[in-house]
Amino acid sequence: MKSAKQGLPDVFKLLIGAGGIYAAFLYYGSLQEDVFRYKAADGSSFKQAWFLQVLEALANVLVGFVGMHLTGATPNIPLKMFAISGAAQVTAKACTSLALANGLSFPVATLAKSGKMAPVMLGSLLLGGASYTIRDYLQVACIIGGTAIVSMGKKKGGAPSSTLGVIYIFLSLALDGVTAGFQKRLKAETAKAGVSPKPYDFMFWTNLFMALTAIVIAAALGEATTGLAFCAANPEIFGKIIKFALCSAVGQSFIFYTITNFDPLVLSTVTTTRKIFSVLLSIFLKGHSLSPTGWSGILLACAGIFSELQHKSGGGGKKKGHVA
Repeated sequence: MKSAKQGLPDVFKLLIGAGGIYAAFLYYGSLQEDVFRYKAADGSSFKQAWFLQVLEALANVLVGFVGMHLTGATPNIPLKMFAISGAAQVTAKACTSLALANGLSFPVATLAKSGKMAPVMLGSLLLGGASYTIRDYLQVACIIGGTAIVSMGKKKGGAPSSTLGVIYIFLSLALDGVTAGFQKRLKAETAKAGVSPKPYDFMFWTNLFMALTAIVIAAALGEATTGLAFCAANPEIFGKIIKFALCSAVGQSFIFYTITNFDPLVLSTVTTTRKIFSVLLSIFLKGHSLSPTGWSGILLACAGIFSELQHKSGGGGKKKGHVA
C-alpha cells in the first residue's frame, strides 16, 4: 500500500517551485535595475551598493532563521568556511551592484553573470588540474562573446557601458570563481565533521556572514549613513530596496524548496531561463535600444547558455546551485 506522505503531485510541486523562483527573481531583477537607474530631484543617484547588500542579507538571515528552526537546526556545523564563503559571495554581489551603479546596463550585467563558469574553469585549470571539452570552451566563448556584442551593439543615443562598470562585473565574475572554490571546501569540511547541513542552515549561516561582512564594509565606507540619508530624502527608492530584499529572501526559499523536491538539473533549468527572461523583460520594459548587432549578441549568448544546459541534461556536467 502506497504511503500517503507523498503529498502534492510533482507537477504541482514544480509549478510552486518554478513559479515562485520566476515571480520573485524576475521582480528582484526589475527592482535592482530601478534602484540604480533612479534619479533624485537634485540629479543624484543611488550608489551605496554595500548598504543595499546589508539589507538584502538581513532579509535572508531572517527568513533563513525562521526556516532553520521550523525544519530543525543542524548542530556542530563548522562555521569557518561559512564565514569565508559568505564574505566572498557578498563581495561578488556588491560588485555586480557597483557595475550597475557605474553605468553598466542590466541586460549586459545579467548576460555577463551567466558566464560565471569561465572563472570557475580557469581556477580549476590552474589550481585543480581539471580538463574540459571543446564544447565547454565554445559555450563560454558564446556567452562572453555575445555579452560583448550586446554591450557594443546599442543603438545610437543609448548610454555606453562605463569602463568602471565593466571592471566591476569582471571582479564579480572572478569572485564567483573564488566563491565556488570555497563552497566546495565548505562541503568537504562539513562532511569531514560528520554533519549534513539542511538548506535553511546554509541560507542562515551564509547570509549571516554576508550581512556581517557588508555591515563592516558599509560602515567603513560611510554608506550606512549616506544610504539611510538618501533613502530618507527619497522614500520612493527605499520602498523599492525593501521589496528587492524581500524578493531575494522569498526567491531563495523557493530555490531551497525546488532543491528539496527535484534533481539539481531542474533548478538549473529554472534559474538559467529566468536570467534570459530577466534580460528580455529589461530590454522591452525599461527602454533599452538594441541594434540588429546587439540582438545577434543576445542570440549568441542565449545559444551558449542553452547549450550548457542541454549538455548538463545529457549527463555531461553537474550543477550544484543555490543562487539564482
